[in-house]
Amino acid sequence: MRRASVTLHVGAGTFQPVRVDDISQHRMHAERYAIGDDVVEAVANLAASGRRRDWAEGELIAALKIIGSGEFPRSQLRGSWAGAMGQTQFIPTTFLTTAVDGDGDGKVDIWGSSADAMASAANLLAKAGWKMGASWAREVVLPSGFDYSLTDGPRETPDWWAQLGVVRADGQGWSIQDQALKAQLALPAGASGPAFLLLPNHFAIRRYNNSAAYALGVGMLADGFMGQSGLVRPWPVETPLSLADRIDAQKALAALGFSPGNPDGIVGTNTRSALKAWQKARGLVADGYLSLDMINRLRAETGLTPAA
Repeated sequence: MRRASVTLHVGAGTFQPVRVDDISQHRMHAERYAIGDDVVEAVANLAASGRRRDWAEGELIAALKIIGSGEFPRSQLRGSWAGAMGQTQFIPTTFLTTAVDGDGDGKVDIWGSSADAMASAANLLAKAGWKMGASWAREVVLPSGFDYSLTDGPRETPDWWAQLGVVRADGQGWSIQDQALKAQLALPAGASGPAFLLLPNHFAIRRYNNSAAYALGVGMLADGFMGQSGLVRPWPVETPLSLADRIDAQKALAALGFSPGNPDGIVGTNTRSALKAWQKARGLVADGYLSLDMINRLRAETGLTPAA
């Protein structure tokens, strides 16, 4: 299971090269990553319970391969309830395919070596298509009368979006590299919050964790490390939604013929698309953002009563 040493390319925003020695100055205590669940037991339980069984069985086999290599005992494979291990929270299959030796000691140790952990994270992003020197996203301003139903829709170049009146919020132009890339419009807090054009590096981050909120958080944190200014349009105060709220919205959309998928309370692509279609049909801003106001409108239209 030994892998060749790699040159570590990490850093906020553009992954500029940094010295491995510099990372050691910020090294976290390895003991912190030696606690948690037994990864073998965690993924075996997921497989037995039937939740994502095929996936969990694959992770179980991968964990056994790690142990079988003799490089790490089962006692070191500690992680989350879903089997995420080490400083970089790699699942077993990702460890086998992506973890690398960043400090050159001939061993891949994402638990005790910060250099290995950071190099492995950089390798994952590189495999996911990370483009050196390119942006991950840019905050943009939308013109009056903009068609918000384009949110989460087409991926087009910045010039294409500019023809619709979409411009960078900081007033600057696009780099030559970014101009050639295709971007998707995102409104994570709805029409009242900041708007972003998401570039391919954003989606590379989501190969690490397929959550738009996670990728936005990582990207904005990286921008801060690079000394870039914060958001031009402030993030609005959002009202937390309960599971019952989200399920009611999905049930109402389904009852009205807008196909949000299974009413599981997870607001994913299907739910947002259905919500946009309903909003557009009702003459509302079709941003696909599920707010408490939208939920109450859906309840009123379908006669659903909020749970006590």
